[in-house]
Amino acid sequence: MQGIKFEYLKLHISVLLAGFTGILAKLIPMNEGLIVFYRMLFAFLIFCIMLFCMKKKPIENVSNSIKIIGLGALLALHLIFFFGSIKYSSVSIGVVCYSLVGFFTVLFEPLIEKTKFSFIELFFSLLAVLGIWLIFSFDPSYRFGIVLGIISAALFALYTLYNQIIEVGKSTRNMLFYELLGGALFMIIILPIYLHFNTVSTILPNLAECFWLLILAFFCTVLLYLLHISVLKKLSAFTVGIAGNLEPIYGILLAVIFFGEAHDFTISFYIGMFLILLSVFLQSIMKNKKAF
Repeated sequence: MQGIKFEYLKLHISVLLAGFTGILAKLIPMNEGLIVFYRMLFAFLIFCIMLFCMKKKPIENVSNSIKIIGLGALLALHLIFFFGSIKYSSVSIGVVCYSLVGFFTVLFEPLIEKTKFSFIELFFSLLAVLGIWLIFSFDPSYRFGIVLGIISAALFALYTLYNQIIEVGKSTRNMLFYELLGGALFMIIILPIYLHFNTVSTILPNLAECFWLLILAFFCTVLLYLLHISVLKKLSAFTVGIAGNLEPIYGILLAVIFFGEAHDFTISFYIGMFLILLSVFLQSIMKNKKAF
C-alpha cells in the first residue's frame, strides 16, 4: 500500500513539472519546432551524461529499440502540437486542452489494449471535460490554438498507452534513453521541412534561451518522463491520464502568477476546478478499492 502511495506522489510531482512546461514555452520566444528540437536534443545529451556518470549502459534488442525510438518520435510530435497550441493562444488554453488526455485514453484503450470499455471511466473523463469547459470560455480568435491542443492531447494519450504496452519488463533507464533518442532523431529529420514553412531569422538560441531550454530539458523532460515512465509500471494509463487533468489547475495558476493571464475567475471557474479535482479523487478511490 505504501508503494502505491509513493507512485501517486511521483505521478503528481510529474504533473506539477508538466504544469511548468507551458510557462517555459512562453518564456522562450523561439517557435514550437525549434523549442522541441532543442528540448529533445539537450534532454538526450543530459541523460547520456547522467548514464555515463552512473556507469550505466542502455541495452535493448533491435526490435525493441526501434519500437521505443518510435515512441520518442510520437512524443516529439505531441510536443510540437502542445507548444504550438500555447504559441497560437495562451498557456491557459494549451494546458486546458491537454486535460483531454484522459478522455482520449478512455476512447483509445479498448481499441489498443483490447480491454473492456469502461463506462464509469468515461463518466470520470466527461466530468473532467465539463470542468475544463467551465474553467475556460474559449475565445473564437484562439480556435487554431485550441485545435492544436486537442490534437496534442490525442497524441499524448496514444503515447501513454503504447508506452505502457512496450515498457513491460524493461527498465525506466532504457525506455527514456531510446525515447529521447527517437525524439531527437525525429526532430533532426523534420526540422528542415518545418523551418521551410516557418522561416526564422536565426535557429541558434541566445544565452537566456539556452538557460530556459536547459531547465526545460532537465526538469520538465528528463526528470518528468523518468517519473512518468516509472509510474506506468504500477498505475494504469487511465489513472496517469486523468491525473493529468490537474495540469490545467497548476498551469492556469502559474500563468496568472508569471504572465498575468488573470481571466475573470467567476463562480464557473471554481465549479470547474472542483469537478476536475473530484474526477481525480473518485478515480483514486476506485483504483484503491480494486487494489484491495
